[in-house]
Amino acid sequence: MAKNYAATAKSIIAALGGFNNIEALTHCMTRLRFVVKDQNQVDAAALKTIDGVMGVVHNQRQCQVIIGNNVALAYAEVLKLGQPGGSGPAAGPEKKSKITLKRIGAGILDALIGTMSPLIPAIIGGSMVKLLAMILDMAGVFGKGSYTLAILNVMGDGAFFFLPIMVAASAAVKFKTNLSLAIAIAGVLVHPAFIDLMAKAAQGQPVEFAYIPVTAVKYTYTVIPALCMTWILSYIEKGIDRITPAVTKNFLKPMLIVLVATPIAIIIIGPLGIWIGSGISAVVYTVHSYLGWLSVAIMGALWPLLVMTGMHRVFTPTIIQTIAETGREGMVMPSEIGSNLSLGGSSLAVAFRTKNRELRQTALAAAASAIIAGISEPALYGVAVRLKRPLVACLISGFICGAVAGVGGLASHSMAAPGLFTSVQFFDPAHPMSVVWVVGVMILAVVVSFITTLLLGFEDIPQSEPAQAPANPPRTESEVNALKGHAS
Repeated sequence: MAKNYAATAKSIIAALGGFNNIEALTHCMTRLRFVVKDQNQVDAAALKTIDGVMGVVHNQRQCQVIIGNNVALAYAEVLKLGQPGGSGPAAGPEKKSKITLKRIGAGILDALIGTMSPLIPAIIGGSMVKLLAMILDMAGVFGKGSYTLAILNVMGDGAFFFLPIMVAASAAVKFKTNLSLAIAIAGVLVHPAFIDLMAKAAQGQPVEFAYIPVTAVKYTYTVIPALCMTWILSYIEKGIDRITPAVTKNFLKPMLIVLVATPIAIIIIGPLGIWIGSGISAVVYTVHSYLGWLSVAIMGALWPLLVMTGMHRVFTPTIIQTIAETGREGMVMPSEIGSNLSLGGSSLAVAFRTKNRELRQTALAAAASAIIAGISEPALYGVAVRLKRPLVACLISGFICGAVAGVGGLASHSMAAPGLFTSVQFFDPAHPMSVVWVVGVMILAVVVSFITTLLLGFEDIPQSEPAQAPANPPRTESEVNALKGHAS
């Protein structure tokens, strides 16, 4: 049944305390992501009961409202009602909280997730185009050296090659700094002349800026350097704005910002960002190298829980960088395909067993989303978390399927959400058996989660029937007396 997203949007904004209590708003593939000013004005209990809301994840000042596959419709309805900081009850002065390790960690995660989420469609689109080119090449549709294949690869690679620019643009919105300046500075990192200079530096030729050595770094396909650079830019812009006279702001201010921010980016922030990104990747894949298939199994079991907290997006930069450097990613993505299809199989079991017609419709739609498209949140929030035991079944199935994927050495060549239609990302032309392994994992995930859900059972939601008028409605006293008189 179609949802009334206009009514849903109104209820969400009211539960968040109005637009004056909303500092920022964006959305990813299934969630509305709000940053609120005053957490005390958020009615979390009311949010969870709104029709069309599958769940709520609240972390510090970020409030994620899970809508499902039609999140874009809800987002459009929210924008029709107003903009963050607009009409609504006054939020009051923003309270300053103590700086703690927890708040620092939450801030880093918020910045990373808030910046990367809007870029996911472009990354997935590019990944799928590259996969299409690979399949066409494998099938021999075009000859070797075909310009069509070359152009398709360029089309697919565009989102990755210019990733620093995309990250800078998204981060500029997140950190409320000048969008065009952020893009211009990130553009230096992927400028052909600068790339040539970095290549010379990598070969041992000294490259300097104002007598300061510049570290050889390849910035294409990277996330962390542009993200850190834009965060620093937000402070540089404020500082230069304070010291430039009003009459010169239109030309002196942007010039000084570029002259100050760009050298800091290429001399300090860029290399530091690369080291941070490489360090994170090294930690993740060192664990993988030691634990092997077990690390994929553990990730498969944990994946639904990571999605529930929104922390699954933390792995996005690591996956992108690993695929860019090696052409494949063999821990996170293989675990995700088993987890996604397990949620789909569990939802099918619920649809098979439930007596509730509305729950059956929800479960079937969620199963199709998870199995076919790899979008698991409707199944996670609409079925598994709601009924609890199916979630346990998914964790068990995710572990088993992750172990099989790890033993089979499955690896993804792109970043699309793993599902039936996107399973081609695991096909390896050099290893034809990869097709058998990925098909086996998908079938196993659906079958194991389906059976485990039926074995564990779940507490069915009673069917709410509309009140029906009795077949023989009670008569008034006068009608009864009239009938008695007629009978006599």
